[in-house]
Amino acid sequence: MLTSTFVHLQGIGPATERRLWQEGFLHWDRFLSETTVPGLSAARKSWYDRELTIAQTQLAAGDLRFFASRLHSRDHWRFYDVCRSRIIYLDIETTGATRDHGHVTVVGLHRGGRTITLVHGENLTTDRLQEEFDQGQLLVTFFGAGFDVPYLRARFPRLRLDLPHFDLCFAARRLGLSGGLKQIEREVGIARDPAIHGLDGWDAVRLWAQWNATGNRQALDLLLAYNRADVENLVPLAEWLQADLRLRFGPPPVGRAIVPRPLAETHS
Repeated sequence: MLTSTFVHLQGIGPATERRLWQEGFLHWDRFLSETTVPGLSAARKSWYDRELTIAQTQLAAGDLRFFASRLHSRDHWRFYDVCRSRIIYLDIETTGATRDHGHVTVVGLHRGGRTITLVHGENLTTDRLQEEFDQGQLLVTFFGAGFDVPYLRARFPRLRLDLPHFDLCFAARRLGLSGGLKQIEREVGIARDPAIHGLDGWDAVRLWAQWNATGNRQALDLLLAYNRADVENLVPLAEWLQADLRLRFGPPPVGRAIVPRPLAETHS
């Protein structure tokens, strides 16, 4: 999808990008192979050629930050296919207080089919977090832009967390799905272990308080299982959402015409 993207070029918005797709420019290579493009002056075509050549170089080098700075956050789902093996799925638990007064209790991270859990007072440190984030190319969360990322930045001020970010909460809203993570999971058919069914974020706060006050290992184990489910269920949800986003807002498969959409949707 990224190599079909043109909205990172200055002066090209969703409507122009869609027109390019309709005219058969479904890949950067096709655009670069043509000497002229309808609706573009020779000077602008030459400028875009230079920009796309730079983009190809950056993509080959794995520098997705180059594109992240040029793409609206709503379009960061377009990174999904090019960095599947280096996606970091993130979910955190906290004490329930604001990020200025509370602290992070558990961080769940999933990458390459492996989940690790970092726990306050045990192995949750800035260096350990940085080690994990440095191995990623794309961050995937559910409402992480509004909660997880700013909370981590507040509690771990030395942490460099500047990956492109595919926030599933806003992607779901764009596709007409409402509610929190658990509700959307149910709507798309993602199941949870019965042992943690019905638990929510406030239960996570309660379980941590119980463990912290009494050393009840069962409370901690249940909290860790809850966090693991939260972060691992992001994987199938991201797959489902990016496939639907591509279907609705991406280019058509080769040989298939684009079905015109209402004007409001072409700018969503």
